[in-house]
Amino acid sequence: ISCAKVYSTLMPCLQYVQQGGSPARGCCTGIQNLLAEANNSPDRRTICGCLKNVANGASGGPYITRAAALPSKCNVALPYKISPSVDCNSIH
Repeated sequence: ISCAKVYSTLMPCLQYVQQGGSPARGCCTGIQNLLAEANNSPDRRTICGCLKNVANGASGGPYITRAAALPSKCNVALPYKISPSVDCNSIH
């Protein structure tokens, strides 16, 4: 799994992160598909790192709060928080 794939899969989430409201259907489907594909520790760490990079770029505004809320908005159990401070190396 590459960051380019993570970003393109989650592109439908961008409008929600930028403007609020409700996530687009494709956003939640994308999160679910990524979780399903990440069936080993290296893939889960890679996705975490990609999301951490996005979080670092979005910190300091309402964007990071909305991004962090995506898993609960989509009823998806993400095994870590979308945050600039998440430790991706601790993910198994």
